[in-house]
Amino acid sequence: MKSAKHLAMSTILGSAVFLAACGGDDESTGSGTPSEGSSEELSGQVRGDGSSTVAPIMEAIVEEYAAAQPGVQVSSGVSGTGGGFEKFIAGETSFSNASRPIKEEEAAGLEEQGVEYTEVELGFDGLSVVVSQENDFIDHLTVEELKEMWVETGEEKTWADIREGWPEEPIEYYSPGTDSGTYDYFNEVILEDEDIVRSATLSEDDNVLVQGVTGSPNAVGYFGYAYYIENQDTLKVVPIDNGEGPVEPTNETIESGEYAPLSRPMFTYVRNDMVAEDPAVADFIKFAIENAGDLSEAVGYVRAPQEIYDEDMATIEELAGE
Repeated sequence: MKSAKHLAMSTILGSAVFLAACGGDDESTGSGTPSEGSSEELSGQVRGDGSSTVAPIMEAIVEEYAAAQPGVQVSSGVSGTGGGFEKFIAGETSFSNASRPIKEEEAAGLEEQGVEYTEVELGFDGLSVVVSQENDFIDHLTVEELKEMWVETGEEKTWADIREGWPEEPIEYYSPGTDSGTYDYFNEVILEDEDIVRSATLSEDDNVLVQGVTGSPNAVGYFGYAYYIENQDTLKVVPIDNGEGPVEPTNETIESGEYAPLSRPMFTYVRNDMVAEDPAVADFIKFAIENAGDLSEAVGYVRAPQEIYDEDMATIEELAGE
């Protein structure tokens, strides 16, 4: 699966939408009958959007699916979890990638449109706090220090303000944008709904964050684990101490929950009516579930327990009338 990782991550660097299969006005226009294990050739278009954190997994799935079903064109934008749900609610997409669970107001928006949906779990991420390889003083951060660092206080903060003995140099901040599910998660578990520092550079493009942190020994940022893995030659991950000692994000600590509170599941949400009515959508989502575990690991994330994939598959097959 090494090639899948290369394809997935290189596509992110080159484009915000993959497979460039965005033609047409409808979110999906599949034809034919549902296939079993992608054995019957289908045609149509399937559109998605959403989280940049989930993008490496979904891009790898789409790349593999193109070989299995070349007649089905699948596209998926990366406008962030919130931006993806906006398009999902508006009926522009059949699936919506998310690095957090759907919010109550988003679910209400779908209900108002009469849209029922299914949550599909793709894998696990460990939100990674990173600094430049040139940063030679930071060895770990406590959850309390992380909050102190990132919450707006009205004053410029230096590293020395966070821990005695660190340099009296202003901290430079790089954060996912407010449409990002990664931002929402960080806000919930670290900021606890307090304002993020006003001086932070916010971007929905994780590669902008990578470049910003790489460029300064006084910078700090956070994003999905796969982006750290892809850039670990130029970035240094910061172990986080939640009171039980510093823990670095790894496949093992993310899967076990030891890397708390920054471990989280990743999802795609799919419209039930599209699964029931469009064989291309149903086939693609089944393919995604079948391959999510392997491809999560291929691009640097962690697979979910098999029973989760089995439960999701049973739901989708029932919706598809199988």
